[in-house]
Amino acid sequence: MIDKKLITAATEEAIAGTDIFIVDVTVSASNDIVVTLDSPSNLDIDTCVDISRKIEAGLDRDAEDYSLEVGTAGLTAPFRVKGQWLKNIGNEIEVLTRDGRKLKGNLVEVTDDDRFTIEVPVKVKKEGAKRPVIEMQPSTMAIADVKTACYLINFK
Repeated sequence: MIDKKLITAATEEAIAGTDIFIVDVTVSASNDIVVTLDSPSNLDIDTCVDISRKIEAGLDRDAEDYSLEVGTAGLTAPFRVKGQWLKNIGNEIEVLTRDGRKLKGNLVEVTDDDRFTIEVPVKVKKEGAKRPVIEMQPSTMAIADVKTACYLINFK
């Protein structure tokens, strides 16, 4: 079986000097290798092909047979690494917390201590008003308190 650390090191070398970051590397028992990448800028298929070739250059197919797939994290894929959080600042996201709350709102900031702030709509009853109004209120929590988070596609 091909070592995951070897693939990770080869991938890091292939993306050195770019804004691309690794989301996940998996190696199955049958040597099916899947490398998932992301970037704050656009990551196209030609770039993935180039990175795939650089990774393959460090592997010996004669010594061990393998399949290699290099791709991007999907638009609706859950966030796995901090880079995905940073990439989505200013975008609308959906968060499911470990205590079961579901929040939808704009990701405002991600701090160095792995905390983030999301602005969520909250109904507020103003004094003298007949109906409550919706106001955006910030909510800050640790990334570790999140079960899943992903980009929210809006067709408005």
